[in-house]
Amino acid sequence: MTKLEDHLEGIINVFHQYSVRVGHYDKLSRGEMKQLIIRELPNTLKNTKDQATIDKIFQKLDADKDGQVDFGEFVSLIVDVLVTAHKDIHKE
Repeated sequence: MTKLEDHLEGIINVFHQYSVRVGHYDKLSRGEMKQLIIRELPNTLKNTKDQATIDKIFQKLDADKDGQVDFGEFVSLIVDVLVTAHKDIHKE
């Protein structure tokens, strides 16, 4: 596996690590999403311990408004984080 493929698999594995509810292994609840953000992105996203911030992120990600974040919706967060990180690298 290439380095990029390994990182892509890592993103999938992190998503699955937090989507632990029986019968909903491919969707994150608000609480699961909060735990993922707090534990996995504390240095990347600001105010991750603020519930209002978490709620805002969750609402933005939940495109179909079903109260859950599926993997496709989650990927939009990863894209935003990567784009921001790329811009920050070029500022240095």
